[in-house]
Amino acid sequence: MGKTTGFLEFPRRTVPYRDPVDRIKDFKEIYTPADDAKLSLQGARCMDCGIPFCQSNNGCPISNLIPEWNDLVYKGRWHDAYERLSLTNNFPEFTGRTCPAPCEGACVLGIADPAVTIKNIENAIIDKAFSEGWVSHVRQLPLTGKKVAIIGSGPCGLTAADQLNRVGHEVTVFERSDRVGGLLMYGIPNMKLEKDLVDRRVKMMTEAGIKFICNQDVGSSPESIKQLSLFDVVLLSIGSTRARTLSIPGADANGVHLAMEFLSKNTKSYVDSGHKDNNFISAKDKRVVVIGGGDTGADCIGTSIRHGCKSIVNLELLDMPPATRSEDNPWPLWPKVFRLDYAHEEVESKFGKDPRDFAVVTKEFIKNKSGQVAAIKTARIKWEKGENGLQMTEIPGSETEIETDLVLLALGFVGPEDQLTKGLGIDHLPNGNIDATHGKFLTNAPNIFSAGDCRRGQSLVVWAINEGRGAAKAIDKHLMGVTTLEAPLASSI
Repeated sequence: MGKTTGFLEFPRRTVPYRDPVDRIKDFKEIYTPADDAKLSLQGARCMDCGIPFCQSNNGCPISNLIPEWNDLVYKGRWHDAYERLSLTNNFPEFTGRTCPAPCEGACVLGIADPAVTIKNIENAIIDKAFSEGWVSHVRQLPLTGKKVAIIGSGPCGLTAADQLNRVGHEVTVFERSDRVGGLLMYGIPNMKLEKDLVDRRVKMMTEAGIKFICNQDVGSSPESIKQLSLFDVVLLSIGSTRARTLSIPGADANGVHLAMEFLSKNTKSYVDSGHKDNNFISAKDKRVVVIGGGDTGADCIGTSIRHGCKSIVNLELLDMPPATRSEDNPWPLWPKVFRLDYAHEEVESKFGKDPRDFAVVTKEFIKNKSGQVAAIKTARIKWEKGENGLQMTEIPGSETEIETDLVLLALGFVGPEDQLTKGLGIDHLPNGNIDATHGKFLTNAPNIFSAGDCRRGQSLVVWAINEGRGAAKAIDKHLMGVTTLEAPLASSI
């Protein structure tokens, strides 16, 4: 695949982001257009490696045919590359922008050299496909007469809807928000995924026959649940939206917010009015503290700096990751190494240093007389291996206070809301997720399936696509006895 000696001749060159000094002035996408010729050379770096670990259990969860479309881009066969990409990925414009690229972490070239720029190539393929008019959604005729209800229009729900619509089922997607997209619409900031891209796909899917019903909170009343009896099958793809919080003194202080509340209100105000309605939590001129890392924490940082925050600190409970793989983190596992995300780079450009402070525990939110958060009491910790794994120990005398006006909790999620599942009599696992096996996706209730974060737990967009494709295949077989739909193997979970 690619040029036989390409990985020896060409260094890794990623498609650059916009200059951080400029991009923090707006909420437009951080990406710059890809150069076809430069990407061709990056495609040439893909090795004829024999076993493409980029497609393994440690690599791409949707079994993208990565070496094939890398080779096709190297040869300038962009349309063929799009055809190969679209065989496994319903929405490459979403994963190409938001996925952390486990495929690159498992790239064979990455054993000794920087991995192939798989994510950049994927994104460029789909962008070119849209610009050339190659993208379409085709519905099989005649229709099967089977009706499927999908609750939740995030990436899993959209994927399942697209797959089931293709084979002729009548699909209705219910969304409790005012816009379709779930996490894609309001969970991911516009600078990482412009909402016009989500709307573009939804418009195409609507034209292909899928029905979307917004402002419909299924489970909020007996009547809303009763309407599901009109469908042959129901798929629950309701996400993992119960956020983890901090149960410490002062947690009820004004100015302490969940990350997703901050991010979703910001994006909604942005797409509604360009922030003119002021219906969002503003970080302007505030001393911001983000507790928790990961993509959500980075998005809180990136959003705050665009608001014009006065300062920003990001507290991480774990130790600072190493610069390179540790001995217990060998290839092809996901590399747990120090990374400078887009938002961290932006803070460095404005304030002169990385906002992250590692191995810090938050002990108390300190309120002023009006109940507003005024400071955070923290302490430094050290992690040591014990009988039950890593154990946290507070370092004596390390307590300190950080002055703040706005605290954002980016601590992850603990499972789906259960109002709807209780109404349907759906079983949950001890961890709070819906009980349904990957590959089958069937719950304990007849004709009710579940997939995505509500079944798997909080995860990546690419895993939501994996689950959506798998659920669609299981549902089609359940309805028709046989299926022609493709999906990643259950062994990839």
